[in-house]
Order: sequence, then C-alpha cells, then structure tokens
Amino acid sequence: MILLTFVLLLVTFTCGARYSADWTSLDARPLPSWYGEAKVGIFIHWGVFSVPGFDSEWFWWHWQGEKPPDPKCVAYMDNNYPPGFSYPEFAPQFNAQFFKPEEWADIFNASGAKYVVLTAKHHEGFTNWQSPNSWNWNSVDTGPHRDLVGDLGEAVRNRSLHFGLYNSLYEWFHPLYLKDKQNGFKTQEFVLHKLLPELYNMVVRYRPEVIWSDGDWEAPDTYWNSTQFLAWLYNDSPVKDTVVTNDRWGAGCACKHGGYYNCEDKYTPGQLPSHKWEKCTSVDKLSWGYRRNMKMSDLMDLPTIIEDLVHTVALGGNYLLNVGPTPDGMIPVVFEERLRGVGAWLEVNGEAVYSSEPWRVQMENSSVPVWYTSKGDSIYAILTRKPPKPTVQLLEPKTSANTKVMLLGNLLPLSWSPIKPNAGLMIVLPELADTAGKAWTLKLDGVK
Repeated sequence: MILLTFVLLLVTFTCGARYSADWTSLDARPLPSWYGEAKVGIFIHWGVFSVPGFDSEWFWWHWQGEKPPDPKCVAYMDNNYPPGFSYPEFAPQFNAQFFKPEEWADIFNASGAKYVVLTAKHHEGFTNWQSPNSWNWNSVDTGPHRDLVGDLGEAVRNRSLHFGLYNSLYEWFHPLYLKDKQNGFKTQEFVLHKLLPELYNMVVRYRPEVIWSDGDWEAPDTYWNSTQFLAWLYNDSPVKDTVVTNDRWGAGCACKHGGYYNCEDKYTPGQLPSHKWEKCTSVDKLSWGYRRNMKMSDLMDLPTIIEDLVHTVALGGNYLLNVGPTPDGMIPVVFEERLRGVGAWLEVNGEAVYSSEPWRVQMENSSVPVWYTSKGDSIYAILTRKPPKPTVQLLEPKTSANTKVMLLGNLLPLSWSPIKPNAGLMIVLPELADTAGKAWTLKLDGVK
C-alpha cells in the first residue's frame, strides 16, 4: 500500500497539476505553445452536405428542419430530385473518388498553414470515419467507403503539420437528441449513448491536436458533460499535453470558457483581447461547405485574405481559413489558387507572422494602413496598401542610433530619417513589387 501511494504521488508530481471538472480549473490550463506559434490554419468543411452543393452546409436543416422551410431549398429539391427523395439518399453520391490526401496535404503545406482542421462530424451527424456509434451513417459504411479522417490525418502529419478535428455536439435529427430536447434537456440519452462515446473514440483513435467544438448553443454545458470530458482530455487522454480546444462547449460558454476563443463565426475584436483567440472565416463568403452555384464575386480575393490575416495576427489571433471540397474529393482550383497565394506571401513575410506577438501599438494610419507585430527585439510594420509615394511615415516607433530598417524580401537596408527626435521614421522605399497579396513588411530593429 505504501509503495502504491508513492507511485501515485510520483505520477502526479511527474505529470504536473491535474485539472478538475470545473471551469475555474479548466480555464487555468495554459495553451500548448505550438498553437500560438502556428498562427495560420486551414479549415475543411466536407460531408454529405457537399453533394447537393446548394445554399450551404446547413442545407438539410433549411430544407426540412426550420419552420417554415426555406423556399429556395424546397424549389431546388422539387426541380432536381424525384418526389420523396430523402437527404440520406445523398450519401452514396458522397463518393470521394478523386480524393488524394497527399495532394490535399501538399496544397495545405504550400499555403503556409501550420495546422489543418477537418470536419469529423457536422450537424447532419454523418461521420468521416467509421464511428461505432454512427452505424451506416459514416464514410466507411457508405459513400466513400474509406476512413477520410485517418487518411487525411496521416498525410497532414507526414508534412509536419498539426492535425485537428471539428465535431458538432448536436445533431439536427438524431432521435435521442430530439427526445432530450423535448424533455428540456433534463435527460442525457444522446450525450451518454452517442456523443461522448463517439468523442472518446475519436480522440483515442486519431489523437487530434485541435478539437474544434460546435453545435453547443441549444443546451448548457452541464447537458453536454463538457467539463467532465475536458478534464479527461487535459489529464488522461493521449493528447493531454498538446491538444487545444475552443470555446463552444455549451450555451453561454463562447468567449468565456475553453482554450482559445472563437466567440462567433468570423469574429474580429475591435481591440487587442486579453485572451488568445482565433478568427475562422471562409474563402466562400456565403458558405463553409462546397456550393455548385458559387460565383467569383462570392469569394474573398487574395489581398482581402492577406489583410484579414494580418489584422488578426496583429491583434494576437490565429487565422483559420476555410475551403469546401467537392463531394468527389477535389479542392476547387479557385480555392487552391487562393491558398497557394497565401503561401507565396507568407514565404516572404512569414517572419512577421509565425511566433509573433502583438506590439504595444497594433495599428496606425499614416499614408496607408500599417499593422504591427513583434518578435524578440524586432518590430514588424505590415503595409496593407501600396504607398502613393516612394516613402512611408511610421509615427509610433521610437528610434535610436541603432535603428535599422529592412524590407522583407529585399537584401539591402533602407534609408530613413527621424520625424521627431527619437520618434517616428520617414522611410525611403524601393520599388515595391506589385505582388498578388498587396501587402509588404518592414522589419525594424533598434526601436521601441
């Protein structure tokens, strides 16, 4: 007994503090360092909803869930499918016949992203792996007949990228969930017999380093057993030392509890937040999933994406950029073009992004908008417009006799002069290449 007690104490001491199943304890867990260093990730919304490719990944709900149903979705089905056609009949057409995970991973790697988050299960309940709790409504039993989560996870990790999984807590039409909902969430049949067993299976089997939770808003965290799950995740799971989570663990949790904060889709704070956060956004401004009817005007262009990324990182956030693959497993070429464009910009300017921290001033407007980041003793000033003159003023940095200015991607130091004694710089710019990203970075050393 004495030996056993000693061993247990040794394990506790070696592994560090354990977290209890309450928000005070869980919220005190430090984020693993890799996440704050990574800055840029790729989000992937892919599932049976990709087959109709109309409206959004919420198509099933808009067609048959909300009251009254969306007339556009009803008309789409009436005009293109026979009477009585059911949503599950889309599943065999989710065939992923051209899905080559190595090619996807190459694109994500070329984008400059450091982590990838795939939908393991969206609100429709279809799982992209053979969940033992989702019989015949998963990617192995029907549709692709392959383990999409496992295949992509292996390819992503082979390129030294971190791999994460999106999971919806709720499922629109699962009978156990609907029963719990009817009971005012005073019962937990869905949570105990579907959600939690599936989550544990997903974590143990695939060891995701991000769990991007969603679909929480209809019920409190006590219904979802969120704190109990997170305590296991942080204390005893195979990814306890590396996993990061977001804040969608129950009604009212967003922007209050969890690892990093999403707050809401496409959230952008007006000032520097006190807590680590992430902006999730999509190349297709109208949808997260693939749409067959998307137009070029519906997409963010590359300069807009770069400016959004810079804004996010300057305010201390991570940037998670979404693409929606086709049901046959292709990333639309326009999405690939955007991702490779981001990568080309980061190839030159990534020094100002990866592992950076917010500076004491995040932004100033001189002749053009300038966003600041910092790393070590260096300050980075990112210009998100081309200056109208071959000079630019930076009013915030405090200069010294050792001040040195470089343009990332340019080998020679730039000439500069103080605007005031020991304050502000007038920098003489070289000819700025009119790059697709429309943003340029000045590296300032010897300033405060």
